[in-house]
Amino acid sequence: MANASPTSEAILHSARALIIAGGYNGFSYADISKVVGIRNASIHHYFPSKSDLVRTLVAQYRNEVEAGIASLERNIPDPAEQLRAYIGYWDRCISDASAPICVCALLASQIPVLPDDVAAEVRAHFRTLSAWLTSILDRGASLGKFRLTGTPKAEAELIMAGVHGAMLSARAYGDPVIFRTITTPILERLISRP
Repeated sequence: MANASPTSEAILHSARALIIAGGYNGFSYADISKVVGIRNASIHHYFPSKSDLVRTLVAQYRNEVEAGIASLERNIPDPAEQLRAYIGYWDRCISDASAPICVCALLASQIPVLPDDVAAEVRAHFRTLSAWLTSILDRGASLGKFRLTGTPKAEAELIMAGVHGAMLSARAYGDPVIFRTITTPILERLISRP
């Protein structure tokens, strides 16, 4: 968010935590007001509606994800290691509860009740993630790093579903180890052994 103020950043941070805890309809401006220590009217100054707030939050989240992907592309040239790093990132976040679930995965489960502009941002996140995974699977397959049973696009969708499903299962069971239990075979199935 360009020219973000400390107050707007605090509002967004609070909204993210509240969404992760209870979803789109699980919080109100009154909840944010209590956490941030400002009046509801002040929140409306920065974000006139809840839709504006959550759309901005998802756009910010998408920028963070795109920066993370760019960092992986710069710092890890091997496609198989990029995939390991992506899944390893979520394994750490779920294990230490710093980000127990992807905000967009959680909101995707609520698409029918989301405002259209928020749903569009969530869908854009999925398209970006799918395109990146497709590209690393395509590169990795051409280098002999991956054994694909379908097209790179289909495999990318399977990975996204597996990773997001593993997040939900870890949350449902209250056991972060479940994430690794589900994602390890995904990696083992794809990554070719020398």
